[in-house]
Amino acid sequence: MNQPRVLSTSTLTGDDVVNREEAKLGNLKDLMIDLDHGRIAYAVLSRGGLAGLGEKLFAVPWVLFEVDGDSHRLILDLSEDVLDNSPGFDPDHWPSFGDREWATQVHEHYGLAPYWT
Repeated sequence: MNQPRVLSTSTLTGDDVVNREEAKLGNLKDLMIDLDHGRIAYAVLSRGGLAGLGEKLFAVPWVLFEVDGDSHRLILDLSEDVLDNSPGFDPDHWPSFGDREWATQVHEHYGLAPYWT
């Protein structure tokens, strides 16, 4: 699998996100960059809905993703059930990604220690 070393965010936005079993989990809506640490903090995954209606968004720590450059998609090693039970948010009400309490809860949900600690 080809893993590009440097990509523009626009080449990833809209790409499918699948798990290792090839189940489609959604698509990449956006990337959130932590300016203080100079890294991608989260991928915002869009799941469900039709034409944006009923869509739910999930902030998933970027470290959990693998870029499949050959297939122009992202691989997230999570089941659909785990993702569906993850903390999500409405497309019209994004959380404050700079809120360390919220961010810690997101990381802990996925079994990760926050990278800034």
